[in-house]
Amino acid sequence: MISLFLISCKQTTKDAANGTDVNSQTDAKILMKENVPMWAKNANMYEVNIRQFTPEGTFAAFETHIPRLKKMGIDILWLMPIYPISEKKKKGSLGSYYAISDYTKVNPEFGSLEDFRNMVKTIHAAGMKIILDFVPNHTGWDHTWITEHPGYFTQDSEGNIIDPIDPNTGKSWGWTDVADLNFDNPDMRKAMIDDMLYWLEDENIDGYRMDVAHGVPVNFWDEVSTALASSKPDVFMLAESEVPELRNNRYFQTDYGWGFHHLLNAIAKGEKGPKDIKAWYDDNKNKYQKGWHIHFTSNHDENSWAGSTEERMGKAHDVLAALAYTIDGMPMIYGGQEEPLTKRLEFFEKDDIGFGDYKKAEWFAKFLHEKHQNKAMWNGDFGGEVEFLSVTDQVLAYKRQKDGNIVYCILNLSDKPATYTVSSEVTGLSDLITGKSNALKAGQEIALSPWGYQVLTKS
Repeated sequence: MISLFLISCKQTTKDAANGTDVNSQTDAKILMKENVPMWAKNANMYEVNIRQFTPEGTFAAFETHIPRLKKMGIDILWLMPIYPISEKKKKGSLGSYYAISDYTKVNPEFGSLEDFRNMVKTIHAAGMKIILDFVPNHTGWDHTWITEHPGYFTQDSEGNIIDPIDPNTGKSWGWTDVADLNFDNPDMRKAMIDDMLYWLEDENIDGYRMDVAHGVPVNFWDEVSTALASSKPDVFMLAESEVPELRNNRYFQTDYGWGFHHLLNAIAKGEKGPKDIKAWYDDNKNKYQKGWHIHFTSNHDENSWAGSTEERMGKAHDVLAALAYTIDGMPMIYGGQEEPLTKRLEFFEKDDIGFGDYKKAEWFAKFLHEKHQNKAMWNGDFGGEVEFLSVTDQVLAYKRQKDGNIVYCILNLSDKPATYTVSSEVTGLSDLITGKSNALKAGQEIALSPWGYQVLTKS
């Protein structure tokens, strides 16, 4: 009996976001709403590029940033692939993070496994979660499976392992530094799931961001979600895809708001406007019944290949970010945006964000902290429905309400002055950016400068 008592005590943990005791993996289901961890209901995400985050480019160097990210309002740290990179056929002098030679080891350039474990402990001690980037579509050409299990890979008619093929053209994507995996092989599927379970069970991570999740057969995600949730019921899963089936079947809680993001880029160019946002929202609500998108103004792909937010959005960035962080979905910030990051980071070479001033950190923090306390802004079904108040050629106005909490957004999505007329009175509001009290009166006209905005809240 004493032994059982000690084991029970040892298994008791504290969920930092909710202050709830979890006595076992089974009891962790109490912290779930359907398949969504309760700690994710009002969480914010941050993407970490370890190689470029600091001059050292190591786990230990990144670890020193965890307290300030926690203070800024970050809850989930998504780390780009931290595994060893294949030397064979690599691109550039350092290669791509996504050309992996071993799913169960760490890139020695980033530090040791012990360094990684120390970082995970620091993240959890801060009450934050960590998810790893996993690459299920392909491996690097140095992976042991290449020689030990060639049947794990897609082969041409002559038995040669090939790089990934675009199904629409039948030609290579140009990802010549990786070998395409064969999902018709059940042994490969099992081996990969075992590697995923290693990080969950042995290294205590909290979930995954799955690279190119739409390129993998849907039934594989059924296998993955069953295995991972059996090991850790509150595992958090983000799909780099925009396939409703993956969320609606509860294989993932979140996916990318790619369509929404591309609209933001087009709005900044003057090619799209408020009506396109409304049309996207209505279409999206019809397609998705579960989970939510992550919304962002940058990520590693956008920054390196399409341009920094300054290049793509210019003076429109703040109003577009305000839209992304208040509409239904989880906010995601790419590492360096709080500096702000105004350049494209090298992808296959060592680069450095160049932190020093954090001039944008306070601005981001206002949205992230409001997300924590304002139920209207919570993620998915936890938050309030979007009610559109004005959708013109220039102005998008909407509000969300939940349990007396309100977020009321008035956005000029154009490079010309605009005016918004309030339709009904709303009291007890505060301007999120300035902190000043505000009340809206029916018939009141609000002048908006080019790319101007007001985000008013009550929480």
